[in-house]
Amino acid sequence: MPKLLVVDDQRNMRTTLAMMLRGAGYEVDEAQSGEEGSLRGGSGEYDLVLTDLRMGAKDGIDVLRAVRETQPLTEVIVMTAYGTIESAVEAMRFGAFDYIQKPFTEQELLVKVGKALDNQRLAGEVAMLATEFKDRYKFENIIGKSRPMREILGRIVRIAPTDAIVLITGESGTGKELIAKAIHANSKRADRMFVPVNCAAITDTLLESELFGHAKGAFTGAVSARKGLFEEAHGGTFFFDEIGETSLAFQAKLLRAIQESEVRRVGENKPLRVDVRIIAATNQDLQQAIAEKRFRQDLYYRLNVARFHLPALRERREDIGDLLTHFLAKYNRKMSSRARLDEAVPEALSRYDFPGNIRELEHMVEQAVAMVQNGVITKDDLLSTPARRESERGPGGSPQSLATVVDAAEREAIEVALRETDGSRERAAEMLGISPTTLWRKMTRLRISYGGRE
Repeated sequence: MPKLLVVDDQRNMRTTLAMMLRGAGYEVDEAQSGEEGSLRGGSGEYDLVLTDLRMGAKDGIDVLRAVRETQPLTEVIVMTAYGTIESAVEAMRFGAFDYIQKPFTEQELLVKVGKALDNQRLAGEVAMLATEFKDRYKFENIIGKSRPMREILGRIVRIAPTDAIVLITGESGTGKELIAKAIHANSKRADRMFVPVNCAAITDTLLESELFGHAKGAFTGAVSARKGLFEEAHGGTFFFDEIGETSLAFQAKLLRAIQESEVRRVGENKPLRVDVRIIAATNQDLQQAIAEKRFRQDLYYRLNVARFHLPALRERREDIGDLLTHFLAKYNRKMSSRARLDEAVPEALSRYDFPGNIRELEHMVEQAVAMVQNGVITKDDLLSTPARRESERGPGGSPQSLATVVDAAEREAIEVALRETDGSRERAAEMLGISPTTLWRKMTRLRISYGGRE
């Protein structure tokens, strides 16, 4: 139950307010002076303090300051008499949630109290989540002792406290979002929002609306105005995953938003100021995308301020053992299991190339823990698919490399999808669960040509 403190040197007013609030179900204490209100309001016992503005030696502003200095999550509403609106506005500048002018009705009071408590609960939840976020993404929770990872962690230590824009590159599954979250968790913005968006998962039209917001009636279905994710991230960090999948038209709008630190909601002309740190990630070669006219060079230069390139897992094989131990412990806890690894597992995995990188290793362990028999995970439990077994066998056991096997599987899947969609790249991409841009890139790399429709 929310606990409130009423501060007023007029006994009748104080008692009446307390009765109203108790009648609404709140737990209420009373303070008869600014001195008492300052002391009790700063104790941390209360969710909300209602204080009269005009009192004796210590007035409502003093109470407000005492609360704000020691209890930033406690909200304050000041009560003012007619003709003292200027003082109420001053109180708002000092951090009061709201003011209410005497005489007021019980309904007016309860509405303002309800709004203040809703805001207090939200602020408390955000603070709790921020603490959990920082604990989860501490540097020591990034697994890896290899030289490439030590260098990356060293750079995070230097970059995180700044507001520098960060570009993270690397193959899919190498942990780009984890690095982005670590940068945020160790920055001066750590107590504010970390807002991620996967650019490949949203169409251009929806992406613009999601990021910038929209006005009522801006398009069919926009029945009310909506705040965009950029506004939600104000004061925090915005993470653009798969930035290379965006269109040139959207890139132009994004570049302006980054350069001007402002956004325009779809259907509105008035710009809104936003203060966000930008972190972007991609598994594409953006310089090649620039050469192919798929990515704006000016946006690339704007994003490429602090660059992190994450190595593939096959390039940091000495970290496989630590990652394996970490994921085994994680899924043993999650599934209330006591699975352990057969002694042949580490050596077998050290010869596997992990085309899906860390994400693939985690999935392998999760699946093995779920399906384990007799409590011991063998190499066959982990390397369960034919492609994985062929790769593990090594040069003497298979005439094909893993890359060849993967390319052949991708080529077959793409050609089947194109045949079934009469050559429509858009429909084939949808069938394969990837974006049209990704499909086009794979077709170019695998030299697949199909004379169907675009």
